[in-house]
Amino acid sequence: MAHGVKQIIFLGDGIGDRPVPALGGKTPLEYQETPALDLVAREGECGLMYPIRPGLPAGSDTAHMALLGYDPHQYYLGRGPFEAKGVGLDVRPGDLAFRCNFATLSDGIITDRRAGRIKSGTDQLAQALNEAFADGIDGVQVIVKESVEHRAAMILRGEGLSMHVTDADPHEVGVPPWDCKPTPGAEQDPAAQRTARVVNEFVRRSQEILSRAPVNVERVAQGLPPANVLLPRGVGTAPHLQPFSEQWGLSGAMIVEVDLVRGLGMYLGMDVVQVPGATGGADTDEMVLAQAAVAALAEHDFVLCNLKAPDLGGHDSTPEAKCAAIAKVDRAVGYLLDALDWDEHVLMIGGDHCTPITHGDHSGDAVPVAFYGHGVRPDYVTQYGERPCSQGALGRFLAADVMYLLGNYAGTIHKFGA
Repeated sequence: MAHGVKQIIFLGDGIGDRPVPALGGKTPLEYQETPALDLVAREGECGLMYPIRPGLPAGSDTAHMALLGYDPHQYYLGRGPFEAKGVGLDVRPGDLAFRCNFATLSDGIITDRRAGRIKSGTDQLAQALNEAFADGIDGVQVIVKESVEHRAAMILRGEGLSMHVTDADPHEVGVPPWDCKPTPGAEQDPAAQRTARVVNEFVRRSQEILSRAPVNVERVAQGLPPANVLLPRGVGTAPHLQPFSEQWGLSGAMIVEVDLVRGLGMYLGMDVVQVPGATGGADTDEMVLAQAAVAALAEHDFVLCNLKAPDLGGHDSTPEAKCAAIAKVDRAVGYLLDALDWDEHVLMIGGDHCTPITHGDHSGDAVPVAFYGHGVRPDYVTQYGERPCSQGALGRFLAADVMYLLGNYAGTIHKFGA
């Protein structure tokens, strides 16, 4: 690798935001003290990054694909395969893979899409479903595997299936699960019709199975929301992606807390580092993530590290939680600043997307970004945040540009032309 300069992307998942009335009209990044992030901005080069294109909300999967230099419009075939591979399922050609939520159903109505962010017992719930569906549905094999908290993945394996079906998860509370249907244009496709029937039968029977499960009987006795339905969404088939090492000529490692992004790293042939104590929740140990990143850089040319907690505060519309999560990001970045030789490393800090508190979901806003270390030309920005970074020398750019920017600083991008 040219010059031996190593590259690191450190992301606060969903870190970008909009002004929050409860924070005096400041964003969480502007409100929370962030000495390490401010140092990176003050001594680095800043800008605003659109994950896909201006105004288009990005999923964590498509945003990470773009950040790593893979055009989602060309390669993305649904979220499910990344989630399934990330939890350890064997996704074979022809399989349909779904991302799922354990949710709470009351009198047929969804009252909590995350079952109180259930922390334990989902392995037993997945086992109960696999046992109940051991013979499949209409000749289609069903495989369920739990992920972090309320998340899970499901594979449908069989002949005559189609990914052209809608979600069973309505993405909101106060309504019943959606009927899975063929997508527009596929209404007359027998494979799509069959797939929709299988999904609907699975959702219907999952309610009966999960309601009887000891985990949920105990949760109800404790006054906790039961995880009594599994809602599939984000169906897809396995993508064909060029390995990261071939795409960029770099040995890459990924340190992330959610199986969705972990699965993408596995498809790209990156080393996916599992870190005990990195929970993917608000209680995560940010220092073990930072320590793992430093250790991985000793063995790799490139590391991507993602701390999930800011995204949770945004989805839950909880300013205090998001500010506390941003403080975790700052402490982790502070560790990196102290631990690494910045004549031999270059860092990008930012997020994969914005999750504004006032919106409660991903938005199409630009993410504040700062580059720091070898080769970086400092600008006049003195703080890290949405408004300060808007004045940075890099202006506004796309996530698809990030690997080129990092590689330019590090000296690993080859000249185009004579």
